[in-house]
Amino acid sequence: MDVINQLLERSHRLGADPRNTNFAGGNTSAKGSESDPVTGEDVELLWVKGSGGDLGTLKESGLAVLRLDRLRALKGVYPGVEREDEMVAAFDYCLHGKGGAAPSIDTAMHGLVEAGHVDHLHPDAGIAIATAADGEELTSRVFGDRVVWVPWRRPGFQLGLDIAAIKEANPQAIGCVLGGHGITAWGETSEECEARSLEIIRTAEAYLAEHGRPDPFGSVIYETLPEAGRHARAAALFPVIRGLASTDVRTVGHYTDTPEVLDFVSRAEHPRLAALGTSCPDHFLRTKVAPLVLDLPPDTPLEQVVERLRELHAAYREDYTAYYDRNATPDSPPMRGADPAIVLVPGVGMFSFGKDKQTARVAGEFYVNAINVMRGAESVSTYAPIPESEKFRIEYWELEEAKLRRMPKPKPLATRVALVTGGGSGIGAATARRLAAEGACVVIADRDLAAAEKVAAELGASAYRVSDVAVAVGVDVTSEEQVVAAVRAGVLAFGGVDLVVNNAGLSLSRALLETTLADWDLQHDVMARGSFLVSREAARVLIDQAMGGDIIYISSKNAVFAGPNNVAYGAAKADQAHQVRLLAAELGAHGVRVNGINPDGVVRGSGIFASGWGANRAKVYGVEEERLGEFYAQRTLLKREVLPEHVAAAVFALTGGDLTHTTGLHIPVDAGVAAAFLR
Repeated sequence: MDVINQLLERSHRLGADPRNTNFAGGNTSAKGSESDPVTGEDVELLWVKGSGGDLGTLKESGLAVLRLDRLRALKGVYPGVEREDEMVAAFDYCLHGKGGAAPSIDTAMHGLVEAGHVDHLHPDAGIAIATAADGEELTSRVFGDRVVWVPWRRPGFQLGLDIAAIKEANPQAIGCVLGGHGITAWGETSEECEARSLEIIRTAEAYLAEHGRPDPFGSVIYETLPEAGRHARAAALFPVIRGLASTDVRTVGHYTDTPEVLDFVSRAEHPRLAALGTSCPDHFLRTKVAPLVLDLPPDTPLEQVVERLRELHAAYREDYTAYYDRNATPDSPPMRGADPAIVLVPGVGMFSFGKDKQTARVAGEFYVNAINVMRGAESVSTYAPIPESEKFRIEYWELEEAKLRRMPKPKPLATRVALVTGGGSGIGAATARRLAAEGACVVIADRDLAAAEKVAAELGASAYRVSDVAVAVGVDVTSEEQVVAAVRAGVLAFGGVDLVVNNAGLSLSRALLETTLADWDLQHDVMARGSFLVSREAARVLIDQAMGGDIIYISSKNAVFAGPNNVAYGAAKADQAHQVRLLAAELGAHGVRVNGINPDGVVRGSGIFASGWGANRAKVYGVEEERLGEFYAQRTLLKREVLPEHVAAAVFALTGGDLTHTTGLHIPVDAGVAAAFLR
């Protein structure tokens, strides 16, 4: 256990600092002994970070555990570099006990190197030297004979043999620079190994800082827009770019405007460098072989930018298809899609895309790593990534394809971005939770920002940044400006909007003669006007994306049923109900479906009932307020109380993929109120 704890602690320290390695990049290992569960005899073991996972958050369950004697015996059956991929399956025959996590492709490097502890990392400074045109000479100049150059070789069993031989031939060495890839260090103790890893990284950083020229990306050719203008332009472009990036496979987006990105896209050399692509296998597996780069100044009119992006996207798809055709063999996996994962826009920033928010965010983070690598390499040499053919061999590696096949099936709402108004309580909160549970990213919009933040926090958001699941937005839906800002916040957080739930509402129970003009206006402003504003602004995004979508209205039984003492509420709900029909007729041409849900008697958890409506309704019906839900249930055909979760289930039923040809529909969720049957 001491060996495991030392390994995990070292991994956490190294993985916590982005200067040392990228997210989910690199692996660490330790060797030791443990009792064989069958014979009771001590056996030498290797604990190594398994396939997938992240060093900074590595747990014992993420370690693969192998018998060292069996792993090293594989050298005797190794069939050669042309068949080295077969060795990954052979690792399964070396597992100890239950084996832990699945062994990664880098397992051989850790097991074959004669050292108690081994680190393989992807630091930006180290990869900068590894991708320099004169990387071998530069390694010698920076490190002397303490660090040895290893020419590029795809990760695998042969690379493990190469590094083991280099260590044996260079007893003075503490590690090596892997051409085009990263670094590896070793030590007899965990402390020594970590110290050597950090020595390599910090020495590389210091050399680049001291000897690198200050403007490796050339002169500024594009000015960066001020933050407000930058974000406004990003919000306007993001839905269009996301729609283009989703031509083959639907994606979620992430926007990055860090100083590194903004500086890179402002400089003269960024088109040349971007075209060269990334180099480290971890980088381009997530960013694709190269990004799409907009070639217009930031002040170009929006319409011209959109037109140019469409042209560049068509050209990118042709180029990517040609790249695949040039390098594919009969055994290559099929092309996964020809759309870019990274789009660079001068003056604005970077847009990255993936199958979920985390994948999109990590793709952007990896491209920032790539920018840092290019800056370092260009500052002291010339950036020279691995050849295109080698990039293809990794991007379309059968081992990576097998990993993709093992991934769980996407949830029904994966890649969907939902905007829920009134999401801080009641039906809205239940709907946000259900949509998130089904895979959606959720924008939780509520007049009570604290309530929205509380729900978002349940789903993983924090007060300091958008999570990979949810973001909270404060909005009064009666305000056009606030609705525009809320939709824009959703676009900047996730790339667009696909699913809108118009749920914000309130009710004041009044008899006709007691209903004031203010009562009437307030309810119509929130529900009729508010739903119109949200639908209109969301429709702009939906049309720009050209990916279809859903708008759901949480209307009411009262939209079709005439009850006493609620003329303003019932009329506003009837307005919402007809908006469903009108928008279904108008937006169908864009593939946008518009449907409604008519709940009744949703008392528990309801913000409306808690704000006085429940007391008024209880008084009208002559029952105790705490028993109002039971009263509503008993007047239904099914005698069942309606909960917020039941309405949320109806939202999912309309949007989860089974009712793809349904629009203009109202679904009652009232446990059966015959007077409210739709005719």
